[in-house]
Amino acid sequence: MQTEAIRAFVTVCDQGSFQAAANALHLSQPTISKRLASLETRLGHELFDRVGRGVALTEAGRAYLPHARELLAVVQDGRRALDNLHVETTGPLRLALSHHVGLHRMPEVLRAYVARHPNVTPEIVFLDSEAACRSVVNGDCELAVITLPTPPHPGLVEDCIWNDPMSVFVGQDHALANAGQVNVADLARYPAVLPPVESYTYDIVAAALAPYGLTLDPRMTSHYLETLRMLAGVGIGWTVLPTSMQHPELTRLELPGVHIERRLGAIRHPRRSLSNAARALLTMLDARRD
Repeated sequence: MQTEAIRAFVTVCDQGSFQAAANALHLSQPTISKRLASLETRLGHELFDRVGRGVALTEAGRAYLPHARELLAVVQDGRRALDNLHVETTGPLRLALSHHVGLHRMPEVLRAYVARHPNVTPEIVFLDSEAACRSVVNGDCELAVITLPTPPHPGLVEDCIWNDPMSVFVGQDHALANAGQVNVADLARYPAVLPPVESYTYDIVAAALAPYGLTLDPRMTSHYLETLRMLAGVGIGWTVLPTSMQHPELTRLELPGVHIERRLGAIRHPRRSLSNAARALLTMLDARRD
């Protein structure tokens, strides 16, 4: 079965329409339609319901999609295995980075990497850690360097590179900024601004504060820690940030007995071959392990 037709199917699913898929693959819309019709004929099932200009997966389409993704990943795996026969470290490196890791941990690593391996073409996408895990599972990215999930993702291999201690911060004009001795119960009287409840960092914060009876109910949420730092700094609520993000507009609260820490590192798929480019980056990351 031709991989071009399978790639067209997956791209339509990801892009949401035939035209968007055609644009993404640099093809005409009739070509996309022809490839999908050929695939449906081969499979003996319609994969999409055509509703006006939009498309929706049929039951058969939903059942086939994860297998289609896996087929494309296996094809890419074979190409990497052949590329690895060459001694040189060349070619593309599809890498996902979380925003915080990309801004605060990776610049020196990437600077050294591109200097050492000038024939590698990094293709970097910035994603939330949860989406980055999905991109590695689906085969869209070889590696991701992110906040590692707790507990570990059951379908991925992780390599912890950095421990990232976190602290509770408030703006300098917050009532708790000059309150002296502060405990977790005091936080409950004030609104919080935190990462989204579905994020790995939220889970880590919630697990650290739950033993003290604090149930989190954030006033506002954002995946971007720099945004949370700003919101806390102007007094909208207390927040939890990496301790390294201390800022003149913030006051760090000392909470007796509370220890909050994330693990940052690389994740990869255990059943897929890594390119020489990806292996070289992992080697450089391991050298920076805390």
